Amino acid sequence: MTKLRIGVVGLGGIAQKAYLPILSQAERWQLVGGFSPTLAKAQGVCDSYRMTAFSRLDELAEQCDALFVHSSTNTHFDVVRELLQRGKHVYVDKPLAETLDQAEQLIALAEQKNCRLMVGFNRRFAPRYVQIKQQASDVAAIRMDKHRHQNIGPKDARFTLLDDYLHVVDTALWMSGKNLKLKSGTLHTNDVGQMIYAEHHFSAGQIQVTTSMHRAAGSQREVMQVVSGGAIYDAQDLRSLHIERDTVLSELPIAGWQSTLEQRGFVGAVNHFIDCVENQTAPITSGEQAIAAQRIIEGLLSQ
Repeated sequence: MTKLRIGVVGLGGIAQKAYLPILSQAERWQLVGGFSPTLAKAQGVCDSYRMTAFSRLDELAEQCDALFVHSSTNTHFDVVRELLQRGKHVYVDKPLAETLDQAEQLIALAEQKNCRLMVGFNRRFAPRYVQIKQQASDVAAIRMDKHRHQNIGPKDARFTLLDDYLHVVDTALWMSGKNLKLKSGTLHTNDVGQMIYAEHHFSAGQIQVTTSMHRAAGSQREVMQVVSGGAIYDAQDLRSLHIERDTVLSELPIAGWQSTLEQRGFVGAVNHFIDCVENQTAPITSGEQAIAAQRIIEGLLSQ
C-alpha cells in the first residue's frame, strides 16, 4: 500500500509543539515537507525534522496527498481553498475560517472536490474526555472551565473568543451530544475591548451546560465536570480524572505510556484524520460539526 504523502503549512508554535513531533514519527505516512512565507524560518524548522523546506505553497501541494494547515487564522480561507481546489485533503487548526460565510464556502468546496476537510478540535480526542463521554449516562449538567494566567490581549475579544473560547464551547457541545441553546451569559472586557472573563449558560435538551474562561486568573487550569445519573466525573488539565459513584471517590491513574500530546488529544486527532483519508470517510469535525461552535460564538458576539 502506498503511503500518504503529508505536508505542513505554517511552521509556528502549534506546529512545532503539537503536530510536527507526531507527524515526524512517520510509519503510516511520509512527511514530505513544510511551507512558511519566510523561507529562512521554514528552512530551520524543516532541517530539524529532516524534511524539505518549500518556498511556494503550490510546489508543496503538488508533492502531497494531504496537508496540515497551521498558519494564522486570517490566511485559512485562501490557503485551504487553494489546497482543496487542487484536490488535497486538509486538516486545519480551528477556527476553519475568520467568518462563517468563508467556512461554509470551504465546506461546500471540500464536498464538491470529494476531499476530507477536518478542523482540529483536539479535545474531542483527549482520552479523559472520551472516557467521560463513553461512560456518563443520563447526564444532567456539564461544566467546562478553561482559565489563563496572564493572557489578556493583545487582540480584541472577538479574536479571543474564536481563538480560545471556541475550544471550550466546542468541547461542551460535543460532550452534550446535542445542540446548545443560549440561556444567559456575560462577557467582560477592558477599556480597549480585550476579553477579561466570559461565562455562558446553555441548555442541551434536558442537560444544563456552563462554559467559562478568565484570561488573568493566575492559573492555567482546565476543568471538566459532568454530573450524571449515579456518578460525577471531574477531569482536570486533561490528565487527572476523579469519579464519585455511590459516595465512593475513585482516582484513575494516568497511563504510564501516555505522552502529553496523547493526553491532550493531538495524537488521536492526527490518526483520525489519516484514517478518514485512507478510508474515505468523513471526519467527526467536518461539515456542520466543523462550524457548529463557531456559529454559537457568533451568536454570543451579537448579544
